[in-house]
Amino acid sequence: MTGTAQGAAISFQGVGKAYPKAGGQVTALADVTLSVPTGSITGIIGRSGAGKSTLLRMVNGLERPTEGRVIVAGHDVGAARGGALRAIRRDVGMIFQHFNLLASRTVRGNVALPLEVAGTPRAQIRARVDQLIEQVGLGPLADRYPAELSGGQKQRVGIARALATGPKVLLSDEATSALDPETTQTVLDLLAQINRDLGLTVLLITHEMAVLRDIASHMAVIEAGRIVESGATYDIFARPQHATTRRFLSGVTGATLPAFVAARLQAEPPGDQVIRVTFAGAHATDPMLARLATDLGISANILGGTIEEIGTKPFGNLLISVPHDRGDQARAFLETHGLTTEVLGHVR
Repeated sequence: MTGTAQGAAISFQGVGKAYPKAGGQVTALADVTLSVPTGSITGIIGRSGAGKSTLLRMVNGLERPTEGRVIVAGHDVGAARGGALRAIRRDVGMIFQHFNLLASRTVRGNVALPLEVAGTPRAQIRARVDQLIEQVGLGPLADRYPAELSGGQKQRVGIARALATGPKVLLSDEATSALDPETTQTVLDLLAQINRDLGLTVLLITHEMAVLRDIASHMAVIEAGRIVESGATYDIFARPQHATTRRFLSGVTGATLPAFVAARLQAEPPGDQVIRVTFAGAHATDPMLARLATDLGISANILGGTIEEIGTKPFGNLLISVPHDRGDQARAFLETHGLTTEVLGHVR
């Protein structure tokens, strides 16, 4: 996903962003090169202050790069002004973390707002708004005000409003971070359905790896204003290359040792070898630990882990311990069958 491949809906080309401050400047982004495939759901994950919101706001021209270019549907957003910029913004819908609804307007009125600003005829507005409200499942609530809605319902209004002008790209600015887990899942399901039904490119930012696991086909990790890793979500979950990515993954893929084991972990023997086994690819569902016992006579003690799906592919991590003098043999056997292993240490 790095680079500026053909077929990209959004292309960041050597993008940098610096803000002036007394005696110098603060660098928010540095040499960001990233392509977002057309029709994909692509997520950018990073901690607060990493630069992900700044990067997202460049897609609709709310921020302009100090260096490089941001290309959306063939148009240079940073160079656009006036009518050209307004035309680009009509092709880019935005969903906000805290909904940004007008309290004095009903659901119907909030969804209609972008169309009114664009000068759409009243009759067309009514038909379009009714269609969108039904699409996001809020038909019976069309005449309610934001104060009468739940958080999930407010976010559905925000999604409908973002779709009003028929955009080609949908931006999601931490759209689920203010919601409870169950409501988060319903909103993610709605975004996935919109992506499938309308073929929209969705670019979302988040600090939650679980969001990317559940919805994103592609992802990028941003740290201190730089993209440190990017690619297909499944590939990154299966084989994370950067330490920041591994830290994000530790909470959602069963890759973290239980506290009672971690407290006893040592770098060197004596003690059993503790191994993280990543199950991905063609052998992800094979009974490899059973084969380890039957083929080599090595019994593995399961310390923790999880097996789940990313997209439609099985994926997971198991944390096991084996006798330290058989550890290398066990790892070689598992890796021969397409699994990934990592020695975490030794425990008595």
